[in-house]
Amino acid sequence: MSRGGLRWLGIVFVVAGLAVLGWVGWQYVGTGITSGKAMEELENDLRRQWKPEVKPAAKPGLGQPVALVRIPAFGADWEKPIVQGVREDDLAKGVGHYPDTQLPGEIGNFAVAAHRVTHGSPFRKLLRLNAGDEVIVETRDAIYTYVLDTSPRDLTVKPAAGWVLQPVPGKPSVKPTKAMITLTTCQDLFRSPDRSVAFGHLAKTVKKR
Repeated sequence: MSRGGLRWLGIVFVVAGLAVLGWVGWQYVGTGITSGKAMEELENDLRRQWKPEVKPAAKPGLGQPVALVRIPAFGADWEKPIVQGVREDDLAKGVGHYPDTQLPGEIGNFAVAAHRVTHGSPFRKLLRLNAGDEVIVETRDAIYTYVLDTSPRDLTVKPAAGWVLQPVPGKPSVKPTKAMITLTTCQDLFRSPDRSVAFGHLAKTVKKR
């Protein structure tokens, strides 16, 4: 190959490298900025909807906010919206609720998912949680305090492991008798297909009105 050809080949590699770096930067920084703004807007929307003078809305559709979640172990200021659905677009707005699982406070399994990296990384620190840590979920009518029975460090499953979302996980023929929560996220920080999972139970309910 001629010297000119090598020069152009080198330019192509440099441009390609910059494009890859730009994409990585957007995924890890840019999406965090846009998702952070979207989450803040959804939190504000929910609090406006919860005002006594506002008539309760119909059942939220995919991508719409359903609750707020606070995890004290992540810090006093940590609060994220929970949106209906676990599609990519839904998870870009906060913590996603698996639509086929129960709602907060209901008997059965209230299951949610969120990213550990990109889109604001809501569950970045999830694997630091331990059994006994609290997950507080607030809706229009009540504040539910769940307590973890397991740590997400202790259970990793494949994406197809739907048993973790069953009303009684791993026991499809058993009718649930208590309210529980399931938290899921990527097993590692580089978007592994495997999922880390933690289970908890509803410990306290405080009605708001």
